Amino acid sequence: MQPIPDYASSVAEQLKSMTEAGTLKADKAQMEVANHLDRILHDLKQRRPAAKKSALGWMFAQKRKSQQAVRGLYVHGSVGRGKTMLMDLFFRMAPVEKKRRAHFHEFMADVHGRIHAHRQKLKNGETKQADPVPPVAAALREEAELLCFDEFTVTDIADAMILARLFTELFARGCTLVATSNVEPENLYRDGLNRGLFLPFIGLLQRHVEVTTLDSPVDYRLEKLESLPVYTTPLSAEADRLMDIAWERITEGRREIATEIEMKGRSVPIPRAAGRAARFSFAELCAQPLGASDFLEIARRFDVVFIDHIPLLGPQKRNETKRFIILIDALYDASVRLFASAAAMPEGLLTEKKGTEGFEFDRTISRLFEMRSADYLALHQNARAEV
Repeated sequence: MQPIPDYASSVAEQLKSMTEAGTLKADKAQMEVANHLDRILHDLKQRRPAAKKSALGWMFAQKRKSQQAVRGLYVHGSVGRGKTMLMDLFFRMAPVEKKRRAHFHEFMADVHGRIHAHRQKLKNGETKQADPVPPVAAALREEAELLCFDEFTVTDIADAMILARLFTELFARGCTLVATSNVEPENLYRDGLNRGLFLPFIGLLQRHVEVTTLDSPVDYRLEKLESLPVYTTPLSAEADRLMDIAWERITEGRREIATEIEMKGRSVPIPRAAGRAARFSFAELCAQPLGASDFLEIARRFDVVFIDHIPLLGPQKRNETKRFIILIDALYDASVRLFASAAAMPEGLLTEKKGTEGFEFDRTISRLFEMRSADYLALHQNARAEV
């Protein structure tokens, strides 16, 4: 995370000072987004005195749900253009005490948890409020008047169905939203199940945020990734250390959480997730009863996947070998960036090439080699941005 100069009073000034210091390259597109963020900083500062005029004023505003929210910002564009960096700078300068920054999936998991807890209270007779959304929104607004979401995306139908109602409540209570995304609002939840029920949220979002594009011609993430070891062998403490370094660089300080993906009445655990990156051991993916649909969903949810401790494979690990072949196919076809530590180079992983697995593993070897290259990242980065 970039340090903020002591004398900087705006995101634009921060960018300018870091450019002058040589820690950033001058980027007109980033500066334009910085100016939008500075408008929000100004508006938030202007709102503070009015909010403090009367101790009772906020109480009545809460009852009426009529406090005017500062208009937020929705920044979309391809990966690696600096959206996360700009969000970092803005969030740290935002002149409000109650603010929250989270990956969108993490936030929605929290929302669903609160809704479930409210329904349990209703079931136990602890509340008479049948609709959980207003009290959940009130609690969220009490905790934060500024919500910042990195990598805003909607892939889950449960999220899609609740967003319009939830944010109608949040915006009415004066909550300001700033978000980054790989897609413009019109393409959120594209081709999703019952998308017509989601469309009111898009209209609501566009009324409460400015929408702008960060279309810098330079992919700064690509520049970073080209210097990282993406396939480390043999397995050792040094390999673990290099994987940890790459993970820290990719996640860029985001909070790491354990989560899960719901799959038709069951769940696929994600032991380590941060933003659009996920990290697993080989055993967590390939020694478990997971199939193609599970791997496809992982590939859809995450742009970057880390796999630690890929062992030598052979007849004694036939099931694991089959799953590994399917896993690599899913990640490759979805243009996911792979980081891996393994017992051997790809061509040495399979100790005995017999039967169908031996034939199919030749494709896996080829794909593992391609996924290690900078060309794979450059060619497939745009494909991920369109997902």
